[in-house]
Amino acid sequence: MKKLMIAVAILAGLQVAQAQPKSVTDSKKAIETALSAAQNAKKATKAATWLKLGEAYVKAYDAPIGNIWSGASKQDLALVMGNEKPSTTETVVLNGEQMTKEVYADKNLYFRGNGQLAIIEVTQTADKDALVKAAEAYQKAYSLDNKKSKDVVEALKGISGKLVQDAYNQYSLGNPAAASELFEKAANVVSGAPVSKIDTNSIYNAGFTALNAKDNERAKKFFEQCYKLGYYSENGAIFAKLAEIDPTKAKQYLEEGFEKYPASQEILIGLINYYVGSGESTDRLFELLDKAKANEPNNSSLYYVEGNIRSKLGDNAAAVAAYRKCNEIDPNNAFGYIGEGILHYNEALDIQTKAQTEQDDAKYMALVEQFEKALKDCLPPFEKAFEVTKDNEIKKSIAEYLKQVYFRFRDQDPSYETKYKYYSEYGQ
Repeated sequence: MKKLMIAVAILAGLQVAQAQPKSVTDSKKAIETALSAAQNAKKATKAATWLKLGEAYVKAYDAPIGNIWSGASKQDLALVMGNEKPSTTETVVLNGEQMTKEVYADKNLYFRGNGQLAIIEVTQTADKDALVKAAEAYQKAYSLDNKKSKDVVEALKGISGKLVQDAYNQYSLGNPAAASELFEKAANVVSGAPVSKIDTNSIYNAGFTALNAKDNERAKKFFEQCYKLGYYSENGAIFAKLAEIDPTKAKQYLEEGFEKYPASQEILIGLINYYVGSGESTDRLFELLDKAKANEPNNSSLYYVEGNIRSKLGDNAAAVAAYRKCNEIDPNNAFGYIGEGILHYNEALDIQTKAQTEQDDAKYMALVEQFEKALKDCLPPFEKAFEVTKDNEIKKSIAEYLKQVYFRFRDQDPSYETKYKYYSEYGQ
């Protein structure tokens, strides 16, 4: 699964306890009563009637959830759930994470290994479209009396937030198509008066989850909307996504994205693949890069980007020069060292593969010598990257490379054995 591009939504703190229907039956009765009033010719002209209907739908939605919230501990839930107990408990794996699933009559609760509630999945409700119908009721109230705008704005924002939370839950449960629909509804609820908010995050997420569900046309609709609004997401992801979906405009989107986000790896990889695959001259890549350098001559990341391009195109000497220029500008940019280290490491793997099919002993030994040199060449940049990076996860990844290389040479020098043990134990 692609890296998740959407932030994890966590409800902020314990919800305020309020009187709510306690069952699906009670919720349906409350909705029927409020609907009956809304269908009465005289009462239907009053904003208060529609406010009550909206409130009835929201309470019906909230009933199975009660006062529980995402992020709560089991100790917290024991206080607010009272005698409510799960009918069954099982272990499940969601997005590679093992969780405990508790099954109740009207909901499933998913807990992380630390006992924290991660997902609330409602399985039984009085009306599956309760939130959308609630929004419609509140908007009707506003149309009858715009003096109620403060109450309606607060209600619609709350409904949108609940839809967003449901969307994240559906995505986590492996239902990206359902998540996309919910993100769209969340954006629509606040798009009109009296809120009149363009929820670009939900619009982008509707596209992202549609793409994850392999519904490219739907994804394109939302990404194009983001593009027109000038919302490009983190590191210009919109440009890369539109280029992926619409190959006829890939060059246009990628080049525009590169000019705005020259350090974006997603856009860079898209550009490289486009120029290599199309057969067009890759000189255009370097024209774009030179333009970015002229605008930001002291941006070390641009030389890291150049190193990646040169490496991808097989020009290793130029790639090394670019990575070293990156670190000449900024000695603390770990990625320049990492780029050079990975280049030498991959070069060693290529030589190893070639050596495995070489039948001539002399040529084989020459390849082994080249292989060992390339492996040793990756040690200084990897160790420098390990020294300067402050990110522990990156340190762990670098340590894995260093462990493998020092293992190969541990019998050649006592210092290699010492370093092999050090990097083997790092992070454990």
